[in-house]
Formats: sequence, structure tokens, C-alpha cells
Amino acid sequence: MMRLHMEIRGVVQGVGFRPFVHRLVSEHDLNGYIKNTSSGVELELEGEHAALERFCEALPQRAPKLAVIEEIRTRYTEETVGYRGFTIRQSKTEAFRNTLISPDICICDDCLRELLDPADRRYRYPFINCTNCGPRFTIVKDVPYDRALTSMGKFPMCPRCDREYHDIENRRYHAQPDCCPDCGPRVFFLDGAGRELPGDAIETARAWLKAGKIVAVKGLGGMHLACRCDDAQIAARLRQRKQRDEKPFAVMCRSLETARRVCTVSDAEAEVLCGFRRPIVLLQKRAPGLSHLSENGYLGVMLPYTPLHVLLFGADIDMLIMTSANLSDTPILCRNEDALRELRGIADGFLLHDRDIQTRCDDSLCWVLDGREYPARRSRGYVPFPVRVENGRSGILACGAEQKASFCLTKGNYVFPSQHIGDLKNVETLEHYEGQFAHFQRLFDIEPELLVCDLHPDYMSTRYAQDRAEAEGLPLLQVQHHHAHMAACMADNDLPGPCIGLIWDGTGYGTDGTTWGGECLVGGYESFERRGSIRPIPLIGGDRAVKELDRVAFTLLRDAGCETGGIPNADTYETMLRAGLNCPLSSGMGRLFDGVAAILGIKRLANYEGQGAVLLEAAAAEDEGEYPAVLTGEPLCFDWRPMIRAIVSERDGGVPAGVIAARFLNTLIRMAAETAASVSRETGVTDVVLSGGSFQNMYIMHRLPEKLRERGLKPWHHSRVSTNDEGLSLGQAMIAAAIWKKDEENVSCSSFETD
Repeated sequence: MMRLHMEIRGVVQGVGFRPFVHRLVSEHDLNGYIKNTSSGVELELEGEHAALERFCEALPQRAPKLAVIEEIRTRYTEETVGYRGFTIRQSKTEAFRNTLISPDICICDDCLRELLDPADRRYRYPFINCTNCGPRFTIVKDVPYDRALTSMGKFPMCPRCDREYHDIENRRYHAQPDCCPDCGPRVFFLDGAGRELPGDAIETARAWLKAGKIVAVKGLGGMHLACRCDDAQIAARLRQRKQRDEKPFAVMCRSLETARRVCTVSDAEAEVLCGFRRPIVLLQKRAPGLSHLSENGYLGVMLPYTPLHVLLFGADIDMLIMTSANLSDTPILCRNEDALRELRGIADGFLLHDRDIQTRCDDSLCWVLDGREYPARRSRGYVPFPVRVENGRSGILACGAEQKASFCLTKGNYVFPSQHIGDLKNVETLEHYEGQFAHFQRLFDIEPELLVCDLHPDYMSTRYAQDRAEAEGLPLLQVQHHHAHMAACMADNDLPGPCIGLIWDGTGYGTDGTTWGGECLVGGYESFERRGSIRPIPLIGGDRAVKELDRVAFTLLRDAGCETGGIPNADTYETMLRAGLNCPLSSGMGRLFDGVAAILGIKRLANYEGQGAVLLEAAAAEDEGEYPAVLTGEPLCFDWRPMIRAIVSERDGGVPAGVIAARFLNTLIRMAAETAASVSRETGVTDVVLSGGSFQNMYIMHRLPEKLRERGLKPWHHSRVSTNDEGLSLGQAMIAAAIWKKDEENVSCSSFETD
């Protein structure tokens, strides 16, 4: 007889781990206990040594599918206590916390079957859940993960639910959000004036949706605005009310079969679409008549992930617009009272419930690339699970950028990226950002010892980091934007470096004080060199050029020696350029996309970020042609002027815009591959990471990696964090960890940059 003490760390709370262990213990005729701790779970078992060994072997192999075991510590002793039976003890709260919390999980097949079974006591109950599904991160207030420390704490279990909770043979054994119609949250429907309507709330909402009304629907991590997809006038009304003129809408489809009727869905895309994380997956459109939902070639599609969604669709609604319920540039709404106030005049009715959302969490958004998620927004279903890295360092708070803001906190080799925060452009988003700092610090017991932020002096995230560093006496490191992108993709792929970084985006503050964005870097986490870029583009009017794309088109045409007379306000632009009046230089690849989109007449006034680039990609035809890709100087500089002259010549010669768009993209692909190959020959580095918002162009991402491989290079792209600025905080954290480890004396209370 032996006694075994085990400590298990990872995602082992809220995923049915303790009930699983209880059943496994019974199979092996062992005795003892298990309990949640602030670090994971702890158990102690007694039995024959051989039985204990078999238990240890079976545990990781048969763990619940939602569990992620990161570490198991075991200790054997011959001294026994004499346990009788097996018990789940009260959770243990410790001064030091090291637990991982599960993301929110879509409804499981067992709960779905019960939800639709008239004989089941939870028939049509929209909050049905078990240890294998339901809310997690969005209801957690603190750890350990027990009901009292969640939003379910105010709903005491009824006797029947309590019996299930304590029955080891039941699927709801120790399921913290367990509830039923007798003891759990309730759903209700309010009209536009906030009056509760009688009758079945979900059936009322369904009737309103069928009648063409816009309904606010409270979900797991926030509110959606829902309406019919099949009527362009209804969609136009939602756009007008929400002030979302042209930005694509996401849709929720009742089933995978419905999604396949409107989009092409590969096996890999179906797996992600139907997986327990249930992100929005960007799929290529196949059905005509969807331009009122998305003006480009992709449609964001998700499947129902809560029982409420399943009931809302029923058997006769196939597809609904399901877009986040928020005012322009503000965080998604999650409180009933806020929804009633802020959405009045936008939503006709409100399908709400009385379970509080503790933490906002937008729907995640991704493509599927090379069989894996290629994130554009990492949020519900993924957060707060950490990214495991090599050579991490505890106590780093990486504050991210300004657009698509996120942050990271580090603890050893765990980096905890936040959920999608939004663009830091207003007080509401900044308050959300600061509130999530505090929440993550509390949940994961991380006290920052070093802050790291972007070089840009005007970012809200930079000012936050500077103010907090000064107030708390903490060292502050400022990291160049594109170096952080490169480091993020390196960490995403567990690359130690050195690497070549092709980093393409719209804007990033360079070490020379100009705006970068079409960069080829080489280096590692500690430092980098700028080995390539594109010919700088003067931005007439500064930030106005990001929306008024004709300003960029004028500059490209003028510098290339082409006729500019067809551009409105050409005389004014010429005067500003000659005088150097508010015309900062930018090497941003996004601006090159914008200018070409305007030259081709595809888009001249952008209504959302990157619209010109998105529509340029959507217009691209199947064509293998290219334009001149001239590389000169040291560091290498892509001189786009010969390409612009060729584009204008073909445009004026009647070549279709789609063919020109494809040839433009092909030219950039060849330029990127040749730049990376040249740098590789000089340095011997063959790993090439691709990061930055411009690599959300799937035309490029389906072709550039192969061109790099043809030149003997090894391309790497993101799969765990977003390629856009949302993933940048991971790179900041890794750079800070590397510099801190190399020479702690180099980190002082004054900020410095890496170049």
C-alpha cells in the first residue's frame, strides 16, 4: 500500500475534471480526495502501488476533451492515512495562484439533445449546461472556480439540481453553472420602450425577427443585434441605425448545411466552424445576392453556440445577421440597463436574461489557413487560455498598440493575452482596457514588475504605460511596432530566432520618427535591423489620407510621373506637397493598397479601416501577370513608381480592374520573396515570419509562402494570436523578457527603445 500526492496544473477547473478523476479512482479501487486549488487541482490517493501507477498512466490519456493538462507533480510515500472512499473536498484558496481558467464553451451534444426533448425537465430551457459545456470565463469573478465566485452565485440550486451536482454518475456532477427552470436564470422580452411583454420570450423574439424587426439578444459575453438576412432593406435599416454604412456583417447559420448553401466550406473550415470554440469563420461566398451583408469575397459565418441561440433559430429560421451591439468604436454592451439606454432607437426589441456577464468577450474571428485557425480577433472560446512560450519571464505587462488593442500579462512560460478590447479612441474603451488589466491580474495572480508599450507617443496605450510606470515606480520599455509584430509571430511558432520578418501593415512609428509599414527586418527578440522597406509615400493631410484614398492616389501618380488631372482637389494636393504642408512620409504597405484601389476606381473613400485593401483583394481575378518589382539601395527599397506607371498604362488601355489588381498583388508577392531571399543570402537566416494587418489578405497568404519556399526559405504565419495589431502585445512581452533576461541593469525607470 502506498500514498500518492498529485498536483495538476492547466485547464482543470470547470471542465468536469474532478468528476472524471472520481470515476477513474473508482475503476482502480483507490481511496482519497481531490479539491480545486488556486493552482489547479490537488489529490491524494491510497492503494496498491501498481494500481496507483495504472491510474497515473490513464489520467492524461482519458482526461475530458476540454481539459488541458500542463503539468503533473507526483510524490509517493509509504506512510498511509487510511482514507475510506473518495471525496471532493472544499476548494482551497492559497496566497499564490497559478490556475488556468477555461474559455466559454458551446452547447454540447448531450445538452442539445435534452434541450429539444419534450420529456426532459430542461426542455427548451435556454441556460442548460453541464461539465462539458456552458459559460466559463465570462461568468468568473475570481478563482478557484466555484459557483459562489461566479455570476451564478445568486442562483441557489434547487434540490433536484443539487442531487445531480453531488451524483458522480451524473453529467452535471460538480458543474458549477448547473441550473434548471426552477432555480436558474430567466429570459424575458422587452419592447422598444423597455416594457416586458407576456408569453414565451424566445417565441416573441422569433416572431419579431420574422416580421423584419431588429432584436438585441443577450449572449455569453455581450449583446448582439439580430435581424433577417434575406431582406436588403432590413439590413440597410440596421446599417443606418447603427451607423455602419459598409462594413461587413457577420451571420449566424442554423446549421453547417445552411452555411454550405451560401459559402464554400472545406473540411478544415467545417471542423473549426463546428468546434467547441465556435468562432466566426471567414468563408468564401458562393451564393449571389449577399452584397448587403459583405461587399467582399468573404462572409463571416458562425453557428449557434448557446442553447438560447438554438431556440431562437428553431426549425424555420436558417440565417440571421448577428452583429455586436455597441455604438461606433465603443465596447460591446453587456448590461441590461446599458442596452436599454444605448440601443433605444436602434433595436426594436430586447431578448434579455438576468444572469450577469462578468466579463465582456466578443465573438472570435478567423480564417482557416493550412488547416489551422488564422486569427483576426482572438476572444470568446479562446480567452483566457494562455499562449505557452519558451524562455518566458513573470511580471511583464505588455500594453499593445492603439488599434485592435489588447494586452498581455506573463507568468513564467505562460503569456495571457486579453480578449479583443477594441480601438483605444475613447474613454469607454480605455475604461474597459484598464478594467481587464485588474481582472487578469486578480485571476492569474500577476503583479507587474515591468511595463512595455509601443514607441508611438500619442497612443493611449503608451500614455497609460507611461503614467502607470511613473505612478508605481516601475521600469518601462518602449518597443518599435514592427519589431513587436515580428517577435509575436516568432513566439506564435516557438521560433528562437534569428528570423527574417516581412512585416506589412498600415501604420507603425519607426525609430527614425517616420511612419513604417512595409518592412523587411532581421533579428530576434533582443534586437533587429531594418533590411528592406518601400519607397516612402507622402500622406497629404496626414491621417485624412487613411480615409480619403484619392490623396494617396495623387501622390503615387505624381511621383510616378503620371497624369493626375482626374483626381478631385488635385491643385490643392499639389500645393500641399510643394509646401510640405502636413504631408508626413509613410512606408506603410496599407497605403500602397489604398492608393492603387483609388487609381483603379475600386474605392476612393474608405468607410472602415482597410476597406480599400479588402475590396482590392475581392476584385482580383485569376491572373499570373506581374509588373516591374524594382529593388534598389541598402537597405533594399521597393521603388513602386515603375509598377504604378505600368498599372496606369494598362488601366488606360482598357485592361479590367480585376486583372490589374491581381497583377499588382502578384508583384508585391514577388517583391517580398526576392527581398527575403536577398537578406537570407547576406545573413544565412532562412526562417521568415509574416505578420501585420496587410497579411490578412488571403490572396497573398495563399501564394507568398510557396514563393518563399521556392527560394529555399521557411515561411511561418500566425495561428495562436492575430496577425494584426491585436497580436502585437505578445511580441512586446517576448522582447521585454529577452532584454530583461540578458541584462537586468539595462532596464531602468526611464523608457528606451530597441533598434
